This record gives sequence, structure tokens and C-alpha cells, in this order.
Amino acid sequence: MPTPATRPSPDGRETRAITRGLELRAASAGETRTAAGYAALFNVETDIGGYWKETIAPGAFTRSLRERDVVALHSHDTGRVVGRSGAGTLILKEDETGLHFSNDLPDTSDGRDLAVQIERQDIPGMSFGFITRKQEWDETVDPPRRTILEADLFEITYTAFPAYPDTSVGLRSLEHARAERRHIPAAGQIGERRARQAQMERGIR
Repeated sequence: MPTPATRPSPDGRETRAITRGLELRAASAGETRTAAGYAALFNVETDIGGYWKETIAPGAFTRSLRERDVVALHSHDTGRVVGRSGAGTLILKEDETGLHFSNDLPDTSDGRDLAVQIERQDIPGMSFGFITRKQEWDETVDPPRRTILEADLFEITYTAFPAYPDTSVGLRSLEHARAERRHIPAAGQIGERRARQAQMERGIR
């Protein structure tokens, strides 16, 4: 059976990337060009570097979309912001497929370059940065399966290299779940301890 984590994973950011066609909405002269697509997919199992299989549950970003000011970046570079949810230039919505975005690209060198790169398919995918808050690990299978139930979303990123990102945080989270199970006695062990305690209280050795 899946084993839920009893507290959040270590406080470290993870990134994930997907390759799913981006859309560039053509605009009339002088109008903003808009990039759209999915930054994350729900209920799609992904192999994370051979270490584990991972699925993002529907609604994992609901709280973030309500409470956080998420930015759109070029190549995870915080100095290259091309949209922001708090400014209304980045619209993020969860639907049955995943985390959908619509980003009005700025009239800057990065914004203009992105429009050309998306149109030419030089930028083939998106990535997103997050911290896992609720998750489940299932180690009845090999490799283990991880389900992300809730995550703090910080950024979505246009990336030329969609690939498996950092695994260190996820691995620490898996080790934490394993350590918790080692420190939780099985039901039979608890019963044996209680019976032994009762015997000792009655003077039975």
C-alpha cells in the first residue's frame, strides 16, 4: 500500500520538465504575442532518472495558484522574467490535463526572442520549480512510485533542454519516508509490548 509522508519533504526546490508542444498565438501589429501550453501534466507517470516513477495528482497546485505570485522565466534565470501571475501577464489554471499557462510575452529582447524560438521550435518544452508539501511513496514496486499531492509552485520556465532535473531532494524525501517506517513498530510488535508490560505490572516474568 502507498505510504503517505507524515510531514513535508526537506525544504528544497525541485524542478521537472515536459516536452509538449507550445502554442504561439499570432498577434496583429503592435499587439502582445501570447505563449500558451502546459507546464505540468496530471496523472502521467514519469521516470525520474531511473530512481523512481512519479505522478502529479490533480489539484496539486490549487493552493499555490490561490496564494502565490508565480513567475515565468527564461531558462530558470530569475533575472529574465517574462511574466508574473500577480501582474496578470501570466495566467495559470488547473484543468483535467494539467497545469495550463497563458503568458503575454513582453516587448523586450527576451520576449521577442522567445516568440521566435517557440515559433521555430527551438524551445521545445517547459519546466517548473516547486517544493513538495504532501506526497505518497509506494515501495511495493521497483522502482518506487511517488505521488505528489500538494506542491508550492514558484516558477514555470521556458527551456531548451527538457531533461530529468535534480533528484537529490526527492531522494532525501524517500529516505525520510523509509526512516519513518523503520521507527513505527508493526501492529504485532505493539501488541507484544503491551502484553509484556501487563505481565510485568502483575509481577509475571
